[in-house]
Amino acid sequence: MGAPDFAVPALDALVDLGVDVVAVYTRAPKPGGRRGLELTPTAVHRRAEALGLRVLTPTSLRHAEAQAEFAAFAPDAALVAAYGLILPPEILATPRLGCVNLHASLLPRWRGAAPIQRAILAGDAETGVGLMRMEAGLDTGPVAREARIAIRPEHTAGDLTRALAEMSGQLLRDCWREFAAGELAFAPQSEIGVEYAKKIDKRETPIDWRRDAVAVRNHIHALSPAPGAHSEIAGAHATERIKFLRVEVVDASGAPGEILDADFTVACGSQALRAIEAQRAGKAPMRGADILRGGRPAVGDRFTPATFPPASV
Repeated sequence: MGAPDFAVPALDALVDLGVDVVAVYTRAPKPGGRRGLELTPTAVHRRAEALGLRVLTPTSLRHAEAQAEFAAFAPDAALVAAYGLILPPEILATPRLGCVNLHASLLPRWRGAAPIQRAILAGDAETGVGLMRMEAGLDTGPVAREARIAIRPEHTAGDLTRALAEMSGQLLRDCWREFAAGELAFAPQSEIGVEYAKKIDKRETPIDWRRDAVAVRNHIHALSPAPGAHSEIAGAHATERIKFLRVEVVDASGAPGEILDADFTVACGSQALRAIEAQRAGKAPMRGADILRGGRPAVGDRFTPATFPPASV
């Protein structure tokens, strides 16, 4: 059970291990394409079809029909990775070995929907992925194995997601046979250090250049590539919104939000950030310095203070 790219290595690992994958559950295709008219299947859907596996896309697992269909597979286990649907008690109780989840954090820190983004936002030194047994609570179940990775200054959420996806596949290869034999030990989570990773809200996307450069960098990288942290600046004819996707801290100063040089260095409350990659509205991502080559915005321009959220965000 999974949906985005993050879950694909886990599916591949099961197939490589020779597991009999009787069904793949994923989210229903969504409208996409250039005009939003084409139905776009999830990454897991595409990979499962390429592997010749049966794919199901129920909109909910709370209904008796969906639960009966799931039970008809007589599954020994269900593996969940970024599925996006709640598994009710009836589903959790069906597999002989239970339902297990690959969660992208070091539990109990960052239970919930956006663990990778929240770890970067908080300035955590490391994160990881763990195999946990699912229960009724939100990511509260016992954990069997973990793999860890340091969060480096250059890491975006996209970078960490790809790294953790590959780590999750390897984690399964290392312990799935032990789990299938009923020999894998699960340890209860600590009651200390619990944090919840709430879903990223659109109100969190504006950049507050008044904060120190490290905090702004973490904000930008946590929201990259999507939904993207942005700021607005007055153009020749209208206000333009620019997303910042990848930045680095540099030792420079100026009024918060001011563009300091042709390398697209923007002043923060302390120090500054050089934009390595950014994106104009409706355009493809490009090198930060290339955005300034058109003349607007220009060195000396300042991002509009009115777009700043409260400094506490």
